[in-house]
Amino acid sequence: MGSSATSIFLREWIRHPAEVGAVWPSSDRLARRMADCVPRSGDGLVIELGAGTGCVTKALLEGGIRADRLVVVERSSQFVRHLRRRFPALNVLHGDALRLAHLLPAAAKVDAIVSSLPLRSLPQADARQIVSQWQKVLRRGGHAVQFSYDLRDRLRHECSGLEQRASHVVWANVPPARVFVLEACP
Repeated sequence: MGSSATSIFLREWIRHPAEVGAVWPSSDRLARRMADCVPRSGDGLVIELGAGTGCVTKALLEGGIRADRLVVVERSSQFVRHLRRRFPALNVLHGDALRLAHLLPAAAKVDAIVSSLPLRSLPQADARQIVSQWQKVLRRGGHAVQFSYDLRDRLRHECSGLEQRASHVVWANVPPARVFVLEACP
């Protein structure tokens, strides 16, 4: 990540530490692990939530997700400006994951959600609302990929209603992180 992206990240972390939820941007290895968990096939959208400076966005594109399928949702106006400059071909929406269903077209088919949102540091009601938005927009069998700095191999109740299918620890991240793959069930 370039020094410009690092300085944007640090400024946002100082202004809104609970919203950023990390003390340092995600490593390339964490980003690649998350991107590797997203099925490449399908014609539905891949939604990235909390893209920050775009490390995971870059990994998704490099991993084979077509730009016309990827929609990035970011709440920070600073990050939105940065992402739009860095990825001019992408649809970068300035919005809140709490209102995800309202940000997407009504008939949108969503194959996957990739979230870097700090669900565990958000108020529980907000985390539950965000996950309920995932359940509204994900097609049956669609995947949600979420990382956490809590390395235990289980998610708390905020992801109820989604079945955990896999998890992987990425040690080469500061701090180490666990990537969870969830599936939307009927």
